[in-house]
Amino acid sequence: MERLERCGRCLRAALAGGRVRRRLPAALLAIALLGSALKDSDLVPDTPLRNKRNPLNVYFVKVAWAWTLWLLLPFIALTTYQLARTKLLYGRTRSALLALRRLSGLAVGTAVWFGCTQLFVYIENLTGECSVPAKPGDAPRLYATKRECHQDSGVWNGFDISGHCFLLSYCALMILEEVAVLEGLSMDHSSRLRVVVNVLFVSLCLLTVIWVFMFLCTALYFHDFSQKLLGVLIGLSGWYGTYRFWYLKPFSPGLPLPNIPLSSKKYSYSR
Repeated sequence: MERLERCGRCLRAALAGGRVRRRLPAALLAIALLGSALKDSDLVPDTPLRNKRNPLNVYFVKVAWAWTLWLLLPFIALTTYQLARTKLLYGRTRSALLALRRLSGLAVGTAVWFGCTQLFVYIENLTGECSVPAKPGDAPRLYATKRECHQDSGVWNGFDISGHCFLLSYCALMILEEVAVLEGLSMDHSSRLRVVVNVLFVSLCLLTVIWVFMFLCTALYFHDFSQKLLGVLIGLSGWYGTYRFWYLKPFSPGLPLPNIPLSSKKYSYSR
């Protein structure tokens, strides 16, 4: 537990002031640009990460939203409730309502994830065509979707916006926004709540490192430049449209640190 506490303190110190949170969007764009340049120049070494079946991709990236959701859900609930009780001096009922309001941000994130991924599938189906080995005596067949093409062992050639670049950038930015609540949260050093929050916090930070690392691997090994750039720009737009715009409004899930009225235009959340 002592090592966990030290690790939590070090990570909180690294994230204090919002420097990492402010710089990550530009860093993700730079990774996408530099990774694409290295890929196009054939300067990327051949590693197991080039294989889509590598463990990090199969067990983490493929279910990235699930990992992010199920770690953020208890973290947001516990930290928001505790913050409301200790800093805002709310009663139990009002604190619980504030926690539920903040948890609704996960529903918003799920809607962003689902809507964007469905849009990517639609665009790929709309712009693609199937290359399938011709069989003697068979009439040519028209394929409407990538799934139909794959069922006949064909290769679908369409504009495949990088879902990994979108989701990994969106998840990493969302996590950094939510863990910033620890800047204003105080807990008893000997409490079980502090231990649980530290476990969730360290896990979320580790998950963010994995997301950024796999974002780098995607930039180096997969997709065309335009597909990756569009993917990360959509991810940044989803983050900016919620945490930097909508969540400043009164009728929204709100920001992780509700000390300042959400209607305040000055609340840029850039401490």
